[in-house]
Amino acid sequence: MTEQLTCDPQTSLTKSLLGYGVLAGPLYVTVSLAQALTRTGFDLTRHPWSFLSNGDLGWIQITNFVITGLATLAAAIGIGRAIGSPWTTRLIAVYGLSLIGAGIFRADPAMGFPVGTPEGPGVVTWQGTMHFVCGGIGFTCLIVACLIMARRFAGESRTGWAAYTGASGVLFAAAFAAVSSGGGAAWSNLTFVAGVLIIWTWLSLVSVHLYRRI
Repeated sequence: MTEQLTCDPQTSLTKSLLGYGVLAGPLYVTVSLAQALTRTGFDLTRHPWSFLSNGDLGWIQITNFVITGLATLAAAIGIGRAIGSPWTTRLIAVYGLSLIGAGIFRADPAMGFPVGTPEGPGVVTWQGTMHFVCGGIGFTCLIVACLIMARRFAGESRTGWAAYTGASGVLFAAAFAAVSSGGGAAWSNLTFVAGVLIIWTWLSLVSVHLYRRI
């Protein structure tokens, strides 16, 4: 006698959406690091990854922002469905939209990148301002989403996930504060790179965790 397996369409949809949360971070980090290590004149200690949107190959990073943003939007819906938290969906969705905005509004060339750009901070255009506004809003929403999810995990007695989620949000907030106040110093840029790796790793792992438990 064969057991009849049934597939709940709603569960399948939620799992599919969570799958984008697993992939979003590795995609963004891989594409960004590949460019950072190969594009002429780019220095990880001096230049934020947003600068990669400039120059002849800038379309690669612009596309990276947009595709990652769309994947994050899907993940936001999946996470919200998995834990029953509309606010988490909204906050992570705003972060996804901020990534798309960061692709539409490019950071201004500065500090010698792309090659031929004068050294120094350069002129900040309205597009460059909008790029950083998008980032600031998105990062803040993602940090708040981490804190909300940490509290929710704690309420479910998932202490390990609560601690990990809360720590990821706090460390990312510290990295964002460092790059915002560091004035382009190497330590602040590298601290922010570490923060980006931490928060994308968290999104991938929490998506896997929720995928397995539903």
